[in-house]
Amino acid sequence: MMDEIVNANWNYPTPIWFGLDRSSEIVKALLELSIKKPLLVTDPNFSKNENFLQIIQLLKRKKIEYSIFSNIKGNPTGRNVSDGVEHFISDKNDGVVAIGGGSSLDAGKAIAFMSKQKQNLWYFEDIGDNWTKAETDQLPKVIAIPTTAGTGSETGRSSLILDESDMTKKIIFHPSFLPDLVILDPKLTLSLPPHLTAATGMDALAHCLEAYCARGFHPMADGIALEGIKNVKNCLLTAFKHPDNLTARSKMLVTSSMGSTAFQKGLGAIHSLSHPINAVNDVHHGLSNAIFMPYVLKFNAPVITERIELLSKYLELENSSFDGFLEWLLHIRSELSLPHTLKALDQEFNFELLSHMALKDPSTAPNPRDISYEEMKKLYINSYEGIL
Repeated sequence: MMDEIVNANWNYPTPIWFGLDRSSEIVKALLELSIKKPLLVTDPNFSKNENFLQIIQLLKRKKIEYSIFSNIKGNPTGRNVSDGVEHFISDKNDGVVAIGGGSSLDAGKAIAFMSKQKQNLWYFEDIGDNWTKAETDQLPKVIAIPTTAGTGSETGRSSLILDESDMTKKIIFHPSFLPDLVILDPKLTLSLPPHLTAATGMDALAHCLEAYCARGFHPMADGIALEGIKNVKNCLLTAFKHPDNLTARSKMLVTSSMGSTAFQKGLGAIHSLSHPINAVNDVHHGLSNAIFMPYVLKFNAPVITERIELLSKYLELENSSFDGFLEWLLHIRSELSLPHTLKALDQEFNFELLSHMALKDPSTAPNPRDISYEEMKKLYINSYEGIL
């Protein structure tokens, strides 16, 4: 862990300003990107947060015109994006500042991108090569300021948007979705309540773990994923139990960005199982990832045991084996007061429908082990009943 928190500027995978109070440099950021009238995209809760109000005051002091769009659901919808585009155009905004959790960042990136498109949002779903047909001239610049440490949307080239016509979460992709500037200010995460610290932290772990285990050859992604998992081991419980610990908060915030960078390699069945219940049952994404993680790990064991053993040694676990890693995973999830089963959520689940949706999810293909409909359904049932 860091002995002290230092300010730093990085340029991977996009320009990143990291450090305490870096969000106070928002005016400098707007000037550097020649944004004169930004649309601030956030969620209804954060729009009332003291940190957000301080940013507003900074803009007012410098007489910078701005608009605010906060009509965003926890799982942002196509309607949220289209409403945001209408707001962007009618207010004559020329850039976007997306500030908040993953929903705000996903929506903000999509609003900026869609403000210049002739096709509808779903045309750019991450299937085939439709992304190559996008209008890319004079796309609005985007500044991303995450306030949670989990999704990593600030370093991602896509947005996850709910299509309410068929209740599926769709990955909308274009390289231009990668924000033009990211501001990582750990102080913005201090107000995150413990249950969200836990769920978003497990989301970051899921990104790193699935990227590390995914099919394919991408040693750069593997290296980032390994370091991210080590950060989670060293810092997540501290951030959860001692929420004012800025060192732990800093490490987890950086890990969130690392996870999203690593999963350029691919994800897996944890996300395949999560996306349908996020859409149909409105379950928090990080929470569902935390529930599914050990069940998917056990399913993939025949093809990932050697990789997990290497990971266990890197983490310096007392039992540096597949079982040792699984024990650590179950321990940290318990310490975070997260449920072990879907049953604990006290909802009804249509496993037939969800299994068909999960099988078609883009995250299924990179999973390290082939998976059938029946196996997907069994994973849902095992996760519901707690059968490892």
